[in-house]
Amino acid sequence: MKLSIIVCAYNEKNTIMTVLERVRAVSLGPGWEKEIVVVDNCSTDGTRELLRTVKGDNIKVIFHPRNLGKGASIRTAVRNCTGDYAIIQDADFEYDPAEIPRFLEKAMSDHLDAVYGSRTLAGKVRYIYSRNYWGVRLLTGLTNLLFRTRYTDVATASKMVRTSVLRSLNLEGCGFDLDFELSNKLGKRRHRVAEIPITYRPRSIEEGKKIRAKDALIAFFRIVGDRFR
Repeated sequence: MKLSIIVCAYNEKNTIMTVLERVRAVSLGPGWEKEIVVVDNCSTDGTRELLRTVKGDNIKVIFHPRNLGKGASIRTAVRNCTGDYAIIQDADFEYDPAEIPRFLEKAMSDHLDAVYGSRTLAGKVRYIYSRNYWGVRLLTGLTNLLFRTRYTDVATASKMVRTSVLRSLNLEGCGFDLDFELSNKLGKRRHRVAEIPITYRPRSIEEGKKIRAKDALIAFFRIVGDRFR
């Protein structure tokens, strides 16, 4: 079986090459192979130039002609995945690629369609900005209320989904709203989803964090819209 590891990058020159090294170093265990699908969302800080030097049989690098948003980058990657499952790995150091094998173990043992890496499940919550923490709590609660799900961290970027399921959902989001659209549609169609606790190392806006208050408002309308559409 094969796992596709999706890495979407926008202006991550300080971290992208190290992240790719860590992803390449991950051992998935017997019976598994991996491919890495990188999408550069028209970076302007030198990330694009670094990615042009990346070579390897199991890695694809795709360059967007203009900034289309993270969600659009994920959708581009999904179209190019050939794995049985696909997992999203951010191009910074907030999420640890070394934990990827745990997602596969959970999916295989419980016959799941998707596995989420929850930043709150272990009881240790790390956020730099309190507004981000409360925003995630509120959006997670709203999702659970409207879709009768039991997520603990609907906004986590660390999501692994069966590739055939990903394609069947007909995702439309172009920005960070795709994270919520994915959760909404998995819940609405009653796919088998579980969470595992993961480590999380939040970064500040000065360090490159791109989530803003407006993204929470967009996520709110996405959740409500998907429920009643």
